[in-house]
Amino acid sequence: MPEKTPSNEVETLLAPLRARIDQLDRQLVDLLNQRAQIVIEVGKVKQRDNTPVYAPDREQRVLDQVRSYNQGPLPDACVEAIWRELMSGSFALERPLRIGYLGPPGTFSHLAARRKFGASVEYDGVVDIPAVFEEVTRGHIDLGVVPIENSTEGGINATLDAFLDSPLRICAEVIITIHHNLLSRIPLDQIKKVYSHPQPLAQCRRWLSAQLNHVDRIATASTTRAAELAAQESEAAAIGSSLAAELYGLNILFANIEDNPNNVTRFLVISKQSPKPTGDDKTSITFTTAHKAGALSEVLDVFRDHNLNLTHIDKRPSQRVNWEYYFFIDCEGHELDPHVARAIEAARKHCLQLKVLGSFPRAKDVL
Repeated sequence: MPEKTPSNEVETLLAPLRARIDQLDRQLVDLLNQRAQIVIEVGKVKQRDNTPVYAPDREQRVLDQVRSYNQGPLPDACVEAIWRELMSGSFALERPLRIGYLGPPGTFSHLAARRKFGASVEYDGVVDIPAVFEEVTRGHIDLGVVPIENSTEGGINATLDAFLDSPLRICAEVIITIHHNLLSRIPLDQIKKVYSHPQPLAQCRRWLSAQLNHVDRIATASTTRAAELAAQESEAAAIGSSLAAELYGLNILFANIEDNPNNVTRFLVISKQSPKPTGDDKTSITFTTAHKAGALSEVLDVFRDHNLNLTHIDKRPSQRVNWEYYFFIDCEGHELDPHVARAIEAARKHCLQLKVLGSFPRAKDVL
């Protein structure tokens, strides 16, 4: 067993190392504030013609650059997290951004928004997903963060439906890992009902059947609303995030109860603006076809013939005509890329309606 170094000798060895760290910290703060001064000038220039503060294409280039600069030993994820917070502070210096999400505070939409935009912007939790679209459209908030699909349960119907009549555009995407927890103030054997959003209830179906098969499962507008009810009512529990447990004074009786440990949800950032191409983008499109045999196949064949990879496909009833459906697809590439533009125009000939919902940088990491 190696001999233990005396504490006074350890302090002697640590002192110059800590002094060097302190010196570097001071240099880092000075450099960060020099960067911030330039950000302020950028904000002044943008104000001349109301250029949006948030530019997803620029964000992607900055993150790609810092990853390329990183030679270690810090992992890329750590460096990226630092820069996301730095950019969050930069937004606040240019003009405070207001981000809307499915509230109240503590939902997974709130978590996704925080991971994307950091701690320095303003957040506004609204009552439901259509309200996020409405508030962005009215200009009450700058950007909205809405869930679009889960890896185990598929598309989020409320978001798909909201796009049908909305003028808003998709400008970015966020992918986060989802961990569900059973939250309550009472022991497991006293629980008579479990509240949560329909998606978490579905994502924890097997666990609930094994552990709480006798209790009522009650759907709520959000996981945070579920936590509120569990905090207010006796004999109640909720499925939600650890953040919700902290905010509402609940105990985590069981952690990570989702049936699929690789459970992730993709969120979209909605805006009135569209980002420029980055070279690594996706384009979202919705369309409806004539009610005839092979109509959908004709549209999909267009994208195949133009060598465009489809990364997502979903459908929703039109809610106007029985048995008429709107299809939603994501394809690789930006709508301004010539080959993508040609494919869209060719597909339009086979559709009753076709609308591009937006082009945006592809999310490269799970946050």
